[in-house]
Amino acid sequence: MSSLPDLVLAHSGTALIHGESLSYAALAGRAERVAAKLASRRFGPGDVLAIHAPNIPPWAGIALGAMLRGGAVTGVHPAATPREVAAQVADAGAKVLVTAGGTAARGAGDVTAGGTAARGAGDVTTSDAAGGNPAPDVLAIGPELLDVPWPAPAVAVAPGDVAFLPYSSGTTGLPKGVMLTHANLVASVGQIGSALGFSERDVVLAIPPFCHVMGFIVTLMAPLAAGATVVTLPRFDFAEMVALIERHRVTVLVVPPPVMPALARLERALPSLELIVSGGAPLSPAVHEAVAARFPQAAVGQGYGLTETAVGISGPRRGEGTKPGTCGRPLPGTEVRVVDGELWARGPQVMAGYLNAPDATAAMLAPGGWLRTGDAGHLDGDGNVVVADRLKELIKVNAHAVAPAELEALLTTHPHVADAAVVGREDARAGQVPVAVVVPCGALDPAELTSWVATQVAPHKRIREVRVVAEIPRTASGKILRRALA
Repeated sequence: MSSLPDLVLAHSGTALIHGESLSYAALAGRAERVAAKLASRRFGPGDVLAIHAPNIPPWAGIALGAMLRGGAVTGVHPAATPREVAAQVADAGAKVLVTAGGTAARGAGDVTAGGTAARGAGDVTTSDAAGGNPAPDVLAIGPELLDVPWPAPAVAVAPGDVAFLPYSSGTTGLPKGVMLTHANLVASVGQIGSALGFSERDVVLAIPPFCHVMGFIVTLMAPLAAGATVVTLPRFDFAEMVALIERHRVTVLVVPPPVMPALARLERALPSLELIVSGGAPLSPAVHEAVAARFPQAAVGQGYGLTETAVGISGPRRGEGTKPGTCGRPLPGTEVRVVDGELWARGPQVMAGYLNAPDATAAMLAPGGWLRTGDAGHLDGDGNVVVADRLKELIKVNAHAVAPAELEALLTTHPHVADAAVVGREDARAGQVPVAVVVPCGALDPAELTSWVATQVAPHKRIREVRVVAEIPRTASGKILRRALA
């Protein structure tokens, strides 16, 4: 199959659950109606649609509808601030911004805050002052997305067309759009579905945000491509997660590492679980073994991959899990090798490149189709991937990647900060949290600085501590020596 919609919209039964059930036939109808709505807004091949919404069933129909029109989808984190929404929408060049519930007005404010005036149907297009991009149409999730005649005129979609545009910082630097083609997505969905053994009898609880590849592929599109049922959880709450597992007899659970210790302590048996997967950051062998002991009927494992590999490089197999301390064997069709201590990967899931960033693309992709992961590691005697340490500078907060460079750029705009660096601090609940190391300029109040940053960024990016120093240690070329600050 050449496109992701072809792979997903071909099943029967229940596709999604959130308060009420949505059949695969209804999902296909929604995707067609969204495609027709977008066609009426002159959205077509090569255009980008941004979705700013939590994990709710409309996410799937909107994303597939945009792809039916030959467009690409970029997901904005549901907790993103107006500044962050504006930056991503502008960088992606999104033609349409779709927002959840009553947030259409807020969505318009998001874009306006970034220098682009949002427009509704019939409004005159305005342009972004910085980039000259037309302002996006802002639509709310609801009846207005489905209010035009359908189906839309058919659009040819090629395997090499960009379909999903998540944002990643790569091994370092500011967030960049990762161009994942239909071929990448179809390959990744097939790899994940095969390894995790998804089938029509499975019920998968969708916890990771759909704006990220783990949520979009592992807990949304891969299950749907197998005819499984996806139960959506708009906002994470441990008690609600447990209740949903029991109510819907969830068979596959995918969570970030900080959730795993709580699972190990849980008193309920959750007998429906057959596979528990941890992903997004390293999982300690001790916690892995504790969860496996608590749920002996379930295979337990951790996966490893990047946004740039359409989520997966290696991971568990259904019925096996992974050996504690490892990330399992490479996924089908994936090669892994070690170059100067760094893990490199190659396969059909490797991205086409970064959006409008050829230098960053060249730095990430080596000749021969190999991708430099930025992680130190090796393969053990059984062929399992072992991630030993991060070469990259990213901070993983509840499996969300936080780029130090993004926070440093923000901190240095504060009138009382002369220079700044951001490092990660180990945290028992979140895995890591960002810590700001700053050189003051005038009367700096650390508490005020912490609060100021909190108004500018999503919750997982908020700094948890401010350290005041006389100077930020740097190399001769100006690169921050983070290890000297840890």
